[in-house]
Amino acid sequence: MTQAIAPRARTLVLLFLAAVAALLVGAGPAAAHAALTGSDPAQGTVVDTAPTQVSLTFSEKVATTDGSLRVLDPKGKRVDTGKPANVSGTTYAVQLHAGLPDGTYTVTYQVVSEDSHPVSGAYTFSIGAPSRTSVPVSGQEVGGGVVGGLYGFGRYLSYAGYIVLVGGAAFVLACWPRGTSVRAVQRLVVSGWLALTAATLSLLLLRGSYTGSGKVADIFDLDLLGDVLQTKTGAALVSRLLLLAAAALFIAVLFGAYDKRDDEEKRDLTFGLAIGGAVVAAGLAASWAMAEHASTGLQPGIAMPVDVLHLFAVATWLGGLATLLVALYRAPADQPVEASAVRRFSTVAFGSVVTLVATGTYQSWRQLGSWSAFTDTRYGQLLLVKIGLVALLVGVASISRRWTGRLAGTGAPGSRATVAAGVGAGVGGRGGKDPGTGTGTGTGTGTKQSKKQDAGKQGAARAGAGRGSGEEPGDAATGAVGTERAAQLARQRAAEDTARQKRLRDADPHRFGLRRSVLAEAGVAVVLLAVTTALTSTEPGRTEQDAKAATAASSSSSSGTGSSSGALTLDMPFDAGGTNGKGVVSVDLDPARAGGNEMHVYVTRPNGRAFDVPEVKVALTLESKSIGPLPVAPDHITTGHWSASGVQIPMAGEWKIAVTVRTSDIDQVTVSKNAQIG
Repeated sequence: MTQAIAPRARTLVLLFLAAVAALLVGAGPAAAHAALTGSDPAQGTVVDTAPTQVSLTFSEKVATTDGSLRVLDPKGKRVDTGKPANVSGTTYAVQLHAGLPDGTYTVTYQVVSEDSHPVSGAYTFSIGAPSRTSVPVSGQEVGGGVVGGLYGFGRYLSYAGYIVLVGGAAFVLACWPRGTSVRAVQRLVVSGWLALTAATLSLLLLRGSYTGSGKVADIFDLDLLGDVLQTKTGAALVSRLLLLAAAALFIAVLFGAYDKRDDEEKRDLTFGLAIGGAVVAAGLAASWAMAEHASTGLQPGIAMPVDVLHLFAVATWLGGLATLLVALYRAPADQPVEASAVRRFSTVAFGSVVTLVATGTYQSWRQLGSWSAFTDTRYGQLLLVKIGLVALLVGVASISRRWTGRLAGTGAPGSRATVAAGVGAGVGGRGGKDPGTGTGTGTGTGTKQSKKQDAGKQGAARAGAGRGSGEEPGDAATGAVGTERAAQLARQRAAEDTARQKRLRDADPHRFGLRRSVLAEAGVAVVLLAVTTALTSTEPGRTEQDAKAATAASSSSSSGTGSSSGALTLDMPFDAGGTNGKGVVSVDLDPARAGGNEMHVYVTRPNGRAFDVPEVKVALTLESKSIGPLPVAPDHITTGHWSASGVQIPMAGEWKIAVTVRTSDIDQVTVSKNAQIG
């Protein structure tokens, strides 16, 4: 049985790493939670006179600095006056210098959304008439690169550490008090504390570079660290570190003074530890709630306590499951986890699941807002995966519950279950000092086995004494050798008895079945943890849909018949085959008349989310006059956005606009539409 543990453990670790890797790849910098919903001047428009300011409207409040909103002229020189101001609600504006000449201006923004995630982007507008611009465009978005990857890993590690720390402590305190003396359980809980502490320190150091330049060299910039400490996220991380100091004291008492007390004293101390531990665990959970999803959007006053309760229930369930798995596989033969402890944890886990369903339902309504968001947004799709994993985990847990009932059952005298239970009780007795002599709670076969061990030890001692005092009773050296030999034989017999008892315990089919089902639960749980963590770094469905609606309304108003600009927008679905081969390409042409025009090309997935492809090319053809195709090679601006200035259209007419989209080295497709220009 023990030989099969290592391959299963390796499989579990590989499953966890694969899930984390897949989600880290999917949770890129595009998963920002504040979306740009409007601007003035609007994207791609041509205004007759120079504006006095540029304003941006986001889907939620954002944090800004001096360089958060910049306006650059065609030569790349800043023409704004400094730090943007919050003019109303979620609208932020920066003043412009007077007397700006005609040409195309680039607006760049880099802000931090209220739920702690960085957001960046860029767009252009023109004064008088479009012109060429020399503004360099960075290919890397804020929150990406090496620093973004490290920050994402730190978030995963912090959640995992919290779950192991809180769930492990709750398991031994509420379900298995004797587990406080099991080394494997102690190491598990302490490793959870270490993981959470290390991850929190790392996040604090990485935060400034993550929301700013993204450079590895800026990780240890003390000025950036000082700026981070003044933000809501920085305050949450510092609060978490202070609470972790209190958690260290709790662990020291739980595995120190508490473990050394007798059963009656333990009962008196349990209440105080339970209250103190719950306060610390709730405070740690609040350090996430006060800085992420729950702190912004609808009903934050209700959402934050619900989020704390949700995270605490996750930790109690999954962390307790991890501790049970360690106890079943790593607890020594003289300290087995009792069936009563498993039964108590089953009850606790059921209560946690009920809590998760209730709090999760509220969170789903709050973050999605509509049924269509389940399938139309990435947040909704991940949530469906999470719901499926929870259902699977509950199903496997019901199997564990049946094995627990069988393990706790009292079979007929002499049955394998009764014998195994007797051995476990005898080995688990706390009356003796030696693992082989424990008879404090041992009954049945366990008591008989202990008596055999005592008899064996006494016989070995007598034999050693006899050999030590044989022909030369006065020889002290010979007597010492005999005594040492007797002690060695006693240790060997004790080790053999312990190993034999462990084999008998492991041979119990009910305990074996429980181990397998709990291992399966743990495998599903690590994937569930990865998906849950990914949800916290994904734009909520409600926000994503609101941003789409605002963008659509803005496009509609700018391209309507009453618009003075006469801008033209064409949407063309494409399917190039292969991975990421489907999507929609949109072409905006402004002012859509003979002469110079500003062209913007957008590539989105079928769900409306922007994404990059290796190449986009445009060709214009006026077939009635045999003009063209006129090639246009737009420049990449940001994720899913390409732009070209000064696109010359020689004459009015019905032009064919063809767009070639290359999605990989071998996959590309050309789509086209006809449009009246001029």
